[in-house]
Amino acid sequence: MHVEAIYTQRVEYGEALEKILDHHVSKLLREEVILAITSKIISICQKQVVYKTACSKEELVRREADAIVDAGSCGICLTIKDDILIPSAGVDESNGDGMYILYPKDVQKTAISVWNYLRIKYRIKHLGVLITDSNITPMRRGVTGIALGWCGFEPLYSYIGKSDLYSQPLQVTQINLLDALATSAVLVMGEGAEQTPMAMIRDALKVRFLTRPPTIEEEKSVKISMEEDLYSPLLTGVRWLKS
Repeated sequence: MHVEAIYTQRVEYGEALEKILDHHVSKLLREEVILAITSKIISICQKQVVYKTACSKEELVRREADAIVDAGSCGICLTIKDDILIPSAGVDESNGDGMYILYPKDVQKTAISVWNYLRIKYRIKHLGVLITDSNITPMRRGVTGIALGWCGFEPLYSYIGKSDLYSQPLQVTQINLLDALATSAVLVMGEGAEQTPMAMIRDALKVRFLTRPPTIEEEKSVKISMEEDLYSPLLTGVRWLKS
């Protein structure tokens, strides 16, 4: 698998995402590639920002979160946003130039829209689109990638029913392709001043491309309820405040 970061101009408030794609992505497109886009530039293009002078970050996080536990270290809150456990409801101030950058609007619809736009305009049959963000793992320091939205390929690779080295059938193992690919893309895109908010993934292993958007059932297949989650004793044992 090869993952290549894409250097762009500094994306400005309200810029058209399609123009950015046309300028920086068109020459890199070919069959069976996956385009990863950081959610931050999508939010900036959507004008999903709030100036720091308008309110405090704490007020903004409480407004944006679907559910919130409490302020943790460094003023970071544990929240749920669009069924994803994520710090501070995805509100970010890095590379914001005096603005808080919010979670994108309709992120799954945006992924499908980008997929449709690129496939039709550049006549690509098999194409993947992945919208990424940074997230944390419980009891691990540092961030990795997570997928917020996607289109053009199956989100999971199942080992269920396949045999292990000793011919024993596997019963529950599935690979989360979305977050695995997002982590690879986030690694090369970086978190600072790299100015590489997109990445092209080629020759991705275990990916099966689709020529249609994901179904509602496929979108739901990558999520699990708090009650069914392995971390359920922790997630259900705290007092979540609804916004």
